[in-house]
Amino acid sequence: MNLPEVSYPRRKTRAVRVGNVYIGGDHPIVVQSMITEETHNVPAAVAQIIAMHKAGAEIVRVTTPNLAEAKCLAEIKAELKRRYQDVPLVADVHHQGTDIAVEVAKYVDKVRINPGLFVFRKRVQRTEEYSQSEIEEELEAIEKALLPVIRACKERGVAMRIGVNHGSLSERLMVMYGDTPEGMVESALEYIRICERHDFRDIVVSLKASRVQVMVQANRLMVRRMAEEGMDYPLHLGVTEAGDGQYARIKSTAGIATLLAEGIGDTIRVSLAEDPINELPVCYEILQALGLRRTKTEFIACPSCGRTKFDLPTVLAQVKAATGHLAGLNIAVMGCIVNGPGEMADADYGYVGKAGGKISLYRGREEVKSGIPQEKGVEELIALIKADGRWVDPPEGYTPPPPPQNFRDRIRVDIPLETVSSKGS
Repeated sequence: MNLPEVSYPRRKTRAVRVGNVYIGGDHPIVVQSMITEETHNVPAAVAQIIAMHKAGAEIVRVTTPNLAEAKCLAEIKAELKRRYQDVPLVADVHHQGTDIAVEVAKYVDKVRINPGLFVFRKRVQRTEEYSQSEIEEELEAIEKALLPVIRACKERGVAMRIGVNHGSLSERLMVMYGDTPEGMVESALEYIRICERHDFRDIVVSLKASRVQVMVQANRLMVRRMAEEGMDYPLHLGVTEAGDGQYARIKSTAGIATLLAEGIGDTIRVSLAEDPINELPVCYEILQALGLRRTKTEFIACPSCGRTKFDLPTVLAQVKAATGHLAGLNIAVMGCIVNGPGEMADADYGYVGKAGGKISLYRGREEVKSGIPQEKGVEELIALIKADGRWVDPPEGYTPPPPPQNFRDRIRVDIPLETVSSKGS
């Protein structure tokens, strides 16, 4: 039976410049994060921005809760240029944001505003519907507050992120739409329409939630609504307040990767309750897994089973340590000949276990050398890559990934292995 091919081309968007980086258009998905140092501590903020940029944060966001800290961004920008280079910076503006946003537009490359807090009104737990005149009054207040920011951004070539958070929708939109993706989308659209009325379109949009389902639904709906209104603004993706540890990484990946796989999204942040530098590898691994950006070697490896002809986790770690810097290459490490050649069909090189402590090397589907003693396998793989002219030396400072602990090494020696194994059955 012939099944129709299903593909999701990347959504067409305008390119928005943020310093020397472009979000959207035909540009690669941009990785960004946010510092945790206080903005008024200029030396610490600068040091963290430099460390994060070196680790792969292409855009760095800095909180600006008040005018005093907004002015600190001038010092931060100047110090970055003096000590390092001009890193694209985003100023994060929330409550009563007009004056702060106008000030930071003098120094940064993008201003982030939160529509639910920008014109802040104390929540009154209102339940009755808003009249049309009340809606118009609030929209007029938003436009009055936003217009100076639009002018400042236009004058200085600064982009704006309209960043909606599920947890901070305005009281009016909560009454009108409830705590829903529809309310999030309408919140963003209100601000976009005001910007367009004043001919400002250097806009990036984000709709973030701590619940993956809400974040995914909001972004899908935003894409549909923008298409209906002829808008082509790029989207910033993230699951906010994801927490820490493995679950936070899985939760963030579930939301971000789902949308990227559908062609939605132009820049991403993985938000962790950890040192923000830990967010960056997760971002790049999401992009690598989806084939959107290749920043390291792609490894294909089978799960161990009774047919495996060598200690696969150990051998895989050895191969990764030797070749993990060869960005763009696909290398397969397969434990046996049963599934090896078929499962590694997309690999540039294959390392396949055989009986008698031997391995074979493949170039694509072709076996090019067999009968290699296992202890010389990695050495011969490197020789093959070099012979093909595809080898490059590791960059200065490159550190290979640490080998995983062997399963038996992780088990207390005073507990029989059989006891541990039976508990998992």
